[in-house]
Parts: sequence; structure tokens; C-alpha cells
Amino acid sequence: MLQSIEGVYKNGNIQLSELPSDVSESRVIVTFLEPDKSQIKKQIMRFGMFFGHEQSTEKSYELHDRD
Repeated sequence: MLQSIEGVYKNGNIQLSELPSDVSESRVIVTFLEPDKSQIKKQIMRFGMFFGHEQSTEKSYELHDRD
């Protein structure tokens, strides 16, 4: 019996939205769908875009008194 279950591929792993019924082990075929362009949001900033030699810490974001 064939079953189709939606999932997401991320960082080399597939996360299924539900577990298949009555299947403990099986061969699979994975089909990658085109991304839904309406769900892709433009970001002004992205992780690592200001990366330098030092990582930011909580101290980097502390407010300092101005004299």
C-alpha cells in the first residue's frame, strides 16, 4: 500500500508532519517540491551577516551611561 505524508527537509533531515500508519520499515521515494514563494519572506538582516573575528555576547548589547 502506498502512503503520502507531507514533511520538511532541513539540514539533511526529513521531518514528517505525521507518522505513517502500519509501517515499521519501508523503502521510500522522496520528491522535493518547488518552494512556495508566498511563504518566503525577505529579511533585512540574516544570521552571520556581520560576522567578524569576535562573536557578540550579552555584554555587547548592554546600555552604557553617556557623560
